[in-house]
Amino acid sequence: MKLTNFDIISVAMSQYGIKENTSNTVHEEKILSYFHEIGHSWVKNDETAWCSAYWNWVIKKCDLTGTGKLNARSWLEAGEKVDIGNAVVGDTVVLWRTAPHSWKGHVGGYINHDNKFIYMIGGNQNNEVNISSYPISRVLEIRRISK
Repeated sequence: MKLTNFDIISVAMSQYGIKENTSNTVHEEKILSYFHEIGHSWVKNDETAWCSAYWNWVIKKCDLTGTGKLNARSWLEAGEKVDIGNAVVGDTVVLWRTAPHSWKGHVGGYINHDNKFIYMIGGNQNNEVNISSYPISRVLEIRRISK
C-alpha cells in the first residue's frame, strides 16, 4: 500500500491534544513513548524538547524514514526540499528559533500558509500537540518525506 501525506497527517492528528504533565514528578507517558519508540529510551521526562521526537514518531508510524534525531534542524536532511508554493498537507516544516543561523529549530507538519503565517501541527507547541501559526519568515525549509 502506498502511503500518502494524508496518512501522515492522520497519524499526526491522532495525537492532537496530548500535553505535558505540569507536575515535575509525573510525566506524560505518551510523550515518553515518542522518544522510546524512536530509540531514545534514555529520556525520562516530558520536559525534554520533543518536537522532533513527535515528528519522528509520526513518520515512523507511517513506515517512512525520519531522522531519528532529537534536533529539529536534522530534518533539513530528510526527504526532498519542496517550495512553499508546492507544499501539501503533511509535508515537514523546519523553522528556525532564536536566529536563522542558530542551531535551534522547530519541526512539524504543514497544514497551510498565507502571506504572513505558516500553520503546522507539531509536538511541543505550547507544551502540547496542536496546530499553531508561525511567521512565514521563520521557515527554513519544507521537506517531503516519501519512500
